[in-house]
Amino acid sequence: MVRVSGGPAVARHRTAPAGLLLVAAAAAWVWLVTRWGGMEATPGTMGLNPPLFLGVWTLMIAAMMLPATAAVAALYARTITAHRVSRMAVFTAAYVLVWAAAGLPAYALSVGLGRAANLPPQAGTAVAAAVFAVSGVYQLTPLKDRCLAKCRSPLGMMLRYASYPGPSRDLRAGAHHGVFCLGCCWSLMALLAVFGVMNLWAMVVLTAVITVEKLAPAGQLVARGVGIASIALAVAVFWVPALAPGLTGGGMTGM
Repeated sequence: MVRVSGGPAVARHRTAPAGLLLVAAAAAWVWLVTRWGGMEATPGTMGLNPPLFLGVWTLMIAAMMLPATAAVAALYARTITAHRVSRMAVFTAAYVLVWAAAGLPAYALSVGLGRAANLPPQAGTAVAAAVFAVSGVYQLTPLKDRCLAKCRSPLGMMLRYASYPGPSRDLRAGAHHGVFCLGCCWSLMALLAVFGVMNLWAMVVLTAVITVEKLAPAGQLVARGVGIASIALAVAVFWVPALAPGLTGGGMTGM
């Protein structure tokens, strides 16, 4: 039987990994706001080549994903008895690297949407509707439910990670959690591509959605509600082009 004991010092020691992740996320937000806050948000790659795009994408992922991941990181830290800070750094780095790799298809999608922005408004509207629909439908699938359940109730994953042998345990655990997180949230990031990868308002809203989905008691209901709303956007964008202004020429691009 594992006994948990200790006073405030022990509690602070256990919450330190979560706090460090939140600090890292805050630093990423500060950089994004100060560097990109004044730019007009449009679909596309912002003129960045693939390496630079991946660098910006990784910082954006740190800003958006680490707050919702802090709880899992704190739980995983409880399974570590020595060298906690360095091992948690490996766990977090592996998690972020999974999302960094996802920047490659995100770059391809951004290139495609950037080209779609130069098409006639009707074609751009159809592209926006397709992305909204795909994202919304995925939000309602069993695969989304499974990945979200793993993120919301990670105790089973902690037991799995405890069985990983050798020094690669933290790397494998971080990557494993990153894959489930990617499976949970890629559809929301696809929405961000429509609004503009560096659309700070969209980033804030989607960060809140991701955090609520993973941490709030009604998170699964919120995920389904977002899916239904996204499908509704796929229909509404034909009548309200301003929902995807960069693709439809509907104005309000800066939003």
